[in-house]
Amino acid sequence: MRASHVLTLTLLLLAAGVGAASQQAPKRPPPADGDDGRAHAEEAVVESMTGHHMHGNPHLRLSPRRPERPGDRQRSAAIVASLKPALERYRDYHVALQNGYVIFAPEIQQTIYHFTNYTVGFTETFQFQADHATSLLYRKTKAGYDLIGAMYTAPANASEFDLDARVPLSVTQWHQHINICLPPRGTAANADWKKFGPEGSIVAADACRAAGGRFFERLFGWMVHVYPFEKTLEQIWSMDPSRPEAR
Repeated sequence: MRASHVLTLTLLLLAAGVGAASQQAPKRPPPADGDDGRAHAEEAVVESMTGHHMHGNPHLRLSPRRPERPGDRQRSAAIVASLKPALERYRDYHVALQNGYVIFAPEIQQTIYHFTNYTVGFTETFQFQADHATSLLYRKTKAGYDLIGAMYTAPANASEFDLDARVPLSVTQWHQHINICLPPRGTAANADWKKFGPEGSIVAADACRAAGGRFFERLFGWMVHVYPFEKTLEQIWSMDPSRPEAR
């Protein structure tokens, strides 16, 4: 199976494995079949995740927020307690690169950079391991990158029950990128990206077809960010990427 272009944030239908102890980080896989429109859209997703408003966005689907139940805070605390020490070695971003994490779209200026491990992303399709995050989240500095958090992923068709079993839906909400209209292949350079893509005005299949585009009900699987170095539950599971600061 060929690996598709992912964030881990990402597609989760990956099969191109990367050895956890590989000495050289692999290059990011190219978009399938030279699809320049999809490549542009995926990079736009990265940019949007560093500053978009989650609520009221027709290109985003949020998991329902559940009332808090007994044990939810303990479960979320256990996730953080497992993840935090596992991330410590990745404060040096070189270690992340040496262990199969790849910088997604480093050529694009971003508030938060996703270092994605394709093997972990594929594994998360089948099971959730709190100490294995699909992506590591970094802020760029003059000296390199500072680690601030991580991102878990889940299959695109995961149910509300499945998502809650991974991370309690009373403490945070997972999100998906949906209703994406891409321009015809080979036209990305001249396409009107005010209409197309994850921030475009087209949000319906019929409007997309009328514009000559290709409609995707969703572009990636489910994703959720976590900032385990923060102090409070609200900050740790914040949906606003502009709030957490590197520690």
